Amino acid sequence: MRNVLFRGCWPEIAAGPDGSILALGDGARAAAGRDAQVVELPRGTTLPGLHDAHLHMEWLALRKTNLEVQGARTRKAVLAAVAGRAAKLPPDAWIVGRGWYNDDWRDDSSWPTRAELDRAGGGRPVFLTRKDGHSAWLSTEALRATGVTQMEGNPEAGVIDREPDGFPAGTLRESAVGRARAQVPQPTREQFDQGMLAALRDLSRKGITSVHTMDTPRGFRSLERLHFKKDLPVRVTWSLPASEIAQAERIGLRSGLGDGRLRIWGLKAFLDGSLGSRTAEMLDGGGVPVLPQDELVDLVQRAARAELNVCLHAIGDKAVRRALDALEPLAGAWSHWRPRIEHVQCCHPDDWPRFKSSGTIASMQPLHAVADRDMADREWPRVTSHSYAWRGLERAGARLAFGSDAPVEDASPLLGIDAATQWRKRAGWFPEQAVSRASAIRAYTLGAAFSSGTERILGSLSVGKQCDLTVIDGVGPDAIVLATVVAGRVTWRRA
Repeated sequence: MRNVLFRGCWPEIAAGPDGSILALGDGARAAAGRDAQVVELPRGTTLPGLHDAHLHMEWLALRKTNLEVQGARTRKAVLAAVAGRAAKLPPDAWIVGRGWYNDDWRDDSSWPTRAELDRAGGGRPVFLTRKDGHSAWLSTEALRATGVTQMEGNPEAGVIDREPDGFPAGTLRESAVGRARAQVPQPTREQFDQGMLAALRDLSRKGITSVHTMDTPRGFRSLERLHFKKDLPVRVTWSLPASEIAQAERIGLRSGLGDGRLRIWGLKAFLDGSLGSRTAEMLDGGGVPVLPQDELVDLVQRAARAELNVCLHAIGDKAVRRALDALEPLAGAWSHWRPRIEHVQCCHPDDWPRFKSSGTIASMQPLHAVADRDMADREWPRVTSHSYAWRGLERAGARLAFGSDAPVEDASPLLGIDAATQWRKRAGWFPEQAVSRASAIRAYTLGAAFSSGTERILGSLSVGKQCDLTVIDGVGPDAIVLATVVAGRVTWRRA
């Protein structure tokens, strides 16, 4: 292993065999030494490696094996995709996929029905998860095969939409989705690992050097297998489902366990649903409270005692308030207590200062605002002026960490930076909530690193930190990635 000198970029950078930065700028060549490997990077703007502070590697892997309909702008297009897949399969084979988004359908945005999937799928079992993951669309055969037709009423924290005669209509929400999904056939381990590796390589092409993923143990096992083979082109921090807390306590799992490529950070818990599925818990009523307050308080207290951080999904303003209520008494619970609220799409201004006082990180995804604007204006007009409030939270002292929630939104951090800075001004949608470009980049770098306890080695271009770089050209929605570097090794380069 030799030192590496990165030239062509500004500043020039010398990295050691362990991937750490030895020097930047004028002293880089001398620090690298005569025997250094010289790597010419494309001329562009060199940023600290960009992070994605919230995505789902498991879902991204499954996109590589299942039917993907995200981006279909009509109901007819989704059904055509199902019919196309059905034509290639045996009569009894499942069709499993994701990505439909009826709020974006131009022909008919009403909630879909089982009869439509019955026709398109030729009577096969069809299971399609909505873009946000909080609802699913099933054919009649899938409803039978997953046991939904045998359920009376709604499961706890879930909804089964029904026809006038009480038979399931074909759409499920929240916990009902998970109960049905448990009966759906899954890809083999080899197929899943291949999909995971392909998804990680896609992220490298988007300039991403580190991700924080919220997945089940299946996703972590796949990442472990890839890591064992030294096949992780991206640093991964994994948070386990809150349902696994007893097992975590029993074996003494703590935040930060792992190494520079694969680490464990915290517990992911859902307090409510989503805007798109109409299940976000709002102060003015409505939504589905997935985690009752007494159980939430117990969870965060147990996590703090176990020295495990928490990542609390809260989209509605009532859910965000409940999260802060539970977290405030635990401020400074231990030296690396860095609780996060994920999404924070709707947050009452009275609650903005509470992020700083409680030491809670606002883990947000700027592209959600672009996707949700029309729906939010239509469904929750009273709260949109203070929703997706990146600037309001920043001014109140909250620490921001940005991500994408991929595959719900595009994982590109360059699109996210544009959404957080210029898009609101172009769209004329409460532009006062836009942040500066410097703030957006910080939220994708140092802010994200802090939110996973890695700010001492990641998040900025500094001597002693890891040489993770994202080289870009241009600004705004047309900006492109030229190269990605992790630990002093190029993981992707534009030809």
